[in-house]
Amino acid sequence: MFASIGIYKPCGIFTAGHFMLAGITLICILIALKYTRKIQKKNVYLIIRYTTVIMWLLEVIKIILNVKQNSIHDVNTYVPLYYCSMLLYAGLLSSFGNGKIKKIGDVALATGVAIGGIVFIIYPSTSLPMYPAFHFLSIHSFLFHGIMIYLGILVNITNYIKIKKEDIKCFAVLVGIMSIIALIINNLFDGNLMFISNNFPGTPIEIIYNLTNGDILYSIIMILAQMIIPFYISYYIINSVDKVIHVRGKYEK
Repeated sequence: MFASIGIYKPCGIFTAGHFMLAGITLICILIALKYTRKIQKKNVYLIIRYTTVIMWLLEVIKIILNVKQNSIHDVNTYVPLYYCSMLLYAGLLSSFGNGKIKKIGDVALATGVAIGGIVFIIYPSTSLPMYPAFHFLSIHSFLFHGIMIYLGILVNITNYIKIKKEDIKCFAVLVGIMSIIALIINNLFDGNLMFISNNFPGTPIEIIYNLTNGDILYSIIMILAQMIIPFYISYYIINSVDKVIHVRGKYEK
């Protein structure tokens, strides 16, 4: 469960272990949604708050474990500054912030968070290629990204927040701040946080890296892509679903 990297054979992607973890995660998401899809906004707020605290506690354990197994200088393995780390910061802003600060968190939870979770569940490139299926870091990663999907769906089906096109500014601000901090740390420690400074072989990111020769244009494209694309994908999916529900409601009447 807590073995160092390399001791046991990694689970790998698109394997029985991967499909098992993905299946368990999906079932847990569906069960959680079944019992919370009709709750009041005040209870959604409490779920976001308690979930955020729990995920931060687990993240601290993950950080300690990664530092112990690797090195304090290997920032890629433990610093929570990747796209999916947005859950941690959006959760804090949403459940402990007020006004515009809270809205930034709400918008991120309602849009880009679920997209990140779905992509990871399909292609868990940061855990299963290194660890067995039942390693703490593998289980944590599926729990973490499962929570991302759950909260993303929950805040939408309960109408906790209604997303508008102009909310892209809130989403972009959060991702932009994360990217700036990541760039600074990457330059100091030769890291690749947010995947904006170096190549990530074996993923679609490698295509962008090769096309840009890995220069500053690569960083700009990666930052802008993460600031814009997930929001609009989520926005149009949410609006399409709302339109279908509205049309069905009219015919049922």
